[in-house]
This record gives sequence, C-alpha cells and structure tokens, in this order.
Amino acid sequence: MTYTKDPAAIARLTPEQFSVTQQSATERPGTGEYLHNKEAGIYVDIVSGEPLFASSDKFESGCGWPSFSKPIDHSNVNELRDTTHGMIRTEVRSTHGDSHLGHVFPDGPRDRGGLRYCINSASLRFVPRKDMEAEGYGAYLGQVEDIG
Repeated sequence: MTYTKDPAAIARLTPEQFSVTQQSATERPGTGEYLHNKEAGIYVDIVSGEPLFASSDKFESGCGWPSFSKPIDHSNVNELRDTTHGMIRTEVRSTHGDSHLGHVFPDGPRDRGGLRYCINSASLRFVPRKDMEAEGYGAYLGQVEDIG
C-alpha cells in the first residue's frame, strides 16, 4: 500500500482535524475521541492512512491525550525538534502524510521502553481489528492483541 498526503482526505477534515494535522495545533486535553478507546486495532494517519500505533501499545498516562509506548512502524513516524511555546520538545509527524500527530516524552512505562507518544485523537483514524484485513492492514494483525 502507498501512503501519501491525500488532498481529498484533507478536504474532508473537520476544522479541528485540519488545525491539528496541517497547522500543528493541539486538541484540548481530555476531549479526544480515542482517549478512552480500549478496542483492539490500529491507529492510522487520518490524512495518508499510514499505520502509526497499535492498541496493544496504548496505555493510560493521565496526560489527557491518547498515549502509546512506541509506533507500530518506526518508518512511518518522524521525530523533529520543536522549540515553540518556550519549550524544547520532540514533535511527532507522520512520514508520508506529514501530519502533526503530537509529541514524544521520555516519561513512559520503563518496562515498555520508557517513551510516551502523546498523540492528538484528531490526527488519527481507528481501524478495529476485525476490519484490518479488509482495509489493507492485515500485515499488522500480529501486533494487535486479540480482545474478546
């Protein structure tokens, strides 16, 4: 599957999805659609469809945004130095869609690598495990827990 920044997908974004993915905004903490999602599946870039995170790597961090211990495929995630807002942080962007996803911090679960990918729900689309094969994500089924 080829993943690219899709103008048609950008045209379908809500105002919040557009401001987050295309203008590097941040959704308000505690408001994201996927913050409390516990269903098995993968999270993909809402613009390009590239696979970003697996539900098996999601954890409750208490920060107000969905948190993951690692990307499902490191080649689909770029980490860039971000010095905005008077802080030095590491921004996370999708490689092919160039969507702003959030930031990564070194305060995640130690037993899972110590990283916390703090990701905006507005930059993601969730693909339930049962739909992964049909939507072309079957190669990632082994990285998603079987709940049920």
